[in-house]
Amino acid sequence: MADENLAIEIANRLRRDILRGALPPGTPIKERDNAAELGVSRTPMREAIRILATERLVVLRPARSPRVASPSIGEVVDQVLVLKTLETLSAELACKRATEADLAEIRGLNDKMSALYESGDSLDLFEIDMAFHAAIVRAAHSEDLAETHRAYLARLWRARYLSARQRRNRDRARTHHDAILAALESRNPRATRAAIKVHLDHLAADIRPILESEQAGQPAEAAK
Repeated sequence: MADENLAIEIANRLRRDILRGALPPGTPIKERDNAAELGVSRTPMREAIRILATERLVVLRPARSPRVASPSIGEVVDQVLVLKTLETLSAELACKRATEADLAEIRGLNDKMSALYESGDSLDLFEIDMAFHAAIVRAAHSEDLAETHRAYLARLWRARYLSARQRRNRDRARTHHDAILAALESRNPRATRAAIKVHLDHLAADIRPILESEQAGQPAEAAK
């Protein structure tokens, strides 16, 4: 159990390094060197890398060090389409199935994001943002939907972070989240679907120039 918890902790640290750009796409992750740097054995390091591989943040390679994934723009755009479909369906179901406790959790996450908006770290805000979306999916009370959503959210974790950390997108997300929450609390499927659509329709268009800039060898900020 101790090794399992340590592997999760290491995976969280590596995931944050990937999001922040400390480990850019294509960077090899040397199991032995990273384990030595963190002062851990190679076993939890290997398991942490496996966790990130299931999220498609890391690509495993036979007889070579795994590397940070560098998905194509087409792959990311297709994944965004699936994610939008999953979140729209989940939100509609949540209008009917969400408990008051579910709505309180979603409201609490929205309030937390608003409270940290001006002074919070961009990665902390992003993780709260994603928790808000995941809570809506859980409120649909469909394990199949939740499981599939977790997989696609993990695959798009880095691309969504690159988009979300732009100030204009943070401003927009704040307004959109308020609208989604209001529609959910009124249990209005049509209004909820419309609010989710407004929130997610721009996602692929926002992500594309950032990835294009990055793949051209320019800093992600160049696409802002």
